[in-house]
Amino acid sequence: MSQKQLSDIKMSVLDLAPVLIDRTPAESFRNTLDLAQHVEKWGFHRYWLAEHHNMPGIASSATSVVIGHVAAGTSTIRVGSGGIMLPNHAPLMIAEQFGTLESMHPGRIDLGLGRAPGTDHQTTRALRRDMRSDGEDFPQQLDELRSYLNPANTGTRVRAVPGEGLDIPIWLLGSSGFSARLAAQLGLPFAFASHFSPANTIPALELYRNHFQPSEVLDEPYAMVGANVVAAETEEEASWLATSQQQQFLELVRGHPGPLKPPVEDMDMIWSPHEKAAIDQQLGSSITGNADTVKEELQAFLDKTQADEIIVNSQIYSHNARLKSFEIVSKIIKG
Repeated sequence: MSQKQLSDIKMSVLDLAPVLIDRTPAESFRNTLDLAQHVEKWGFHRYWLAEHHNMPGIASSATSVVIGHVAAGTSTIRVGSGGIMLPNHAPLMIAEQFGTLESMHPGRIDLGLGRAPGTDHQTTRALRRDMRSDGEDFPQQLDELRSYLNPANTGTRVRAVPGEGLDIPIWLLGSSGFSARLAAQLGLPFAFASHFSPANTIPALELYRNHFQPSEVLDEPYAMVGANVVAAETEEEASWLATSQQQQFLELVRGHPGPLKPPVEDMDMIWSPHEKAAIDQQLGSSITGNADTVKEELQAFLDKTQADEIIVNSQIYSHNARLKSFEIVSKIIKG
């Protein structure tokens, strides 16, 4: 098998709609749309938003609404969920929401699905009201959702309008082997959360590829992997910018998630050696540096994963610096 080059694959964007300290979600949404409009111009393939709840630093909790906001403000880039946490929702409602989005923006909507709650246990209870769905019935929920989108569903008593008969690509998302195996079994595209679960990346991809069964959706496996990327003019600036994400993960590890904070000069003044080791392990696939370093490390990541697509997450405090980071990546992929 010949080695893939960065110019051979698609590059996409994962946006958590970061809320900055002392700022509002309204500003986050303005920044999200501005970023989407820039990356569309720079040639990125898709723009995904993620469902999280009770996270003061993430504004994309009403994910379908934000997808509509981004899709309405762009014209060619695919827009979707990375992902919708299906156990939090009735499958019929997701079919209707994404049927509505696809009807408004035909040929541009993706439905990425996960089975984790995207939040803490107490918030999960508030979301679901009861705890009958713990993610183990995800395959049944997925089957129900797909049935509502099926054009052959017209004879049933419960129908998704809009939604029924629309071509909305469904992706399975995962950070372990469960969704990898299910995506393989159903012949669906698979996106792995290597940006926060790097140790499981290769085993999950091997599981997906080794067990893949062709379907009406795909003839062969299609895998996307996530990467945290902070690119800047210099190595020093990139390392400094990356401390915002490190602080955010540190607060998550400590059980007190908060808004995205400005960069700091020395993380060793903030975290303990044990905390540093834990975060370094979780952010193990992060790529930080100038254009040459980022290009080299992105290619090494591609060599390792042989992914069909890379989706980039960049938790950078300054919106202008975040734009610059994606611009640097866009120049890298264009060669």
